[in-house]
Amino acid sequence: MTDGYVSGVEGRVPVAVLGSGNIGTDLLYKLRRSDVLEPVLVAGIDPYSEGLALARSMGVDTVSDGIDGLLREVSHVKLVFDATSAKAHVRHARALADAGITAIDLTPAARGPYVVPPVNLGEHLDAANVNLVSCGGQATVPIVAAAARVTEVDYAEIVSTIASRSAGPGTRQNIDEFTETTAAGLVRVGGARRGKAIIILNPAEPPIMMVNTVHMRVPDAEARRDELHASIIAMVAEVASYVPGYRLRADPVFDGERVSVFLEVAGAGDYLPTYAGNLDIMTAAAVATGERLARHLTPVGAGVA
Repeated sequence: MTDGYVSGVEGRVPVAVLGSGNIGTDLLYKLRRSDVLEPVLVAGIDPYSEGLALARSMGVDTVSDGIDGLLREVSHVKLVFDATSAKAHVRHARALADAGITAIDLTPAARGPYVVPPVNLGEHLDAANVNLVSCGGQATVPIVAAAARVTEVDYAEIVSTIASRSAGPGTRQNIDEFTETTAAGLVRVGGARRGKAIIILNPAEPPIMMVNTVHMRVPDAEARRDELHASIIAMVAEVASYVPGYRLRADPVFDGERVSVFLEVAGAGDYLPTYAGNLDIMTAAAVATGERLARHLTPVGAGVA
């Protein structure tokens, strides 16, 4: 997978973004700050979109014929972030795989293994396509995994509440996939025996921050209380290392076999408003994933720090 993989200016690895909407544009801002990744192209389908105009103003090449233009213009790129929609990614996944390009999927299409950076990224460094589950998955799966590495988690249920204004057309189109993919992620990555996911679009004005509630049934929660508390606190700090707005709203609550964790995610305010933590956590996780994959895929001596 490393044949022809060249580093960009200043030793950074060239990457492309597929999708010029809110998520793709916010991702572009974050990629430009990366010491490892260099965004060289943004592909959209609307030549007059704000995202493509912003990319051009930053000196980043653009195409407006989507995946076809991307594949035509960046044959040297081996890492592409797909920030389109779950349905679109089904086609994109095949095209990128045929071109030998590793895909980081920010949609809930689940064409590749689920990845949550602090939990299981190291297990999938050679995958041709990695799926970032969902915004709710990125926020809550680490908490379930933190409990599961201590003891058995019989059931995990999460509720992600986001500002209605932060849910654009792509998010709304993916609601069904969100609940299915996030619930599966709680089991496959988080380690719960069973999982359920709920998303709420809150129309309040001013818009609320993203909040996530995690309820877990842990049979020996009381006996392992101190270990569970320490594991959860450590995991929150690990996620916050790449998502600075990720934090606990209160200490974990223990009530018999039930453990409840209450989280808030504030955005960095790059392209999107700070209340759009649901989108920010996806783009931040994408950059963290891309940097780790780039270091793994790039040959020794290519100049990546």
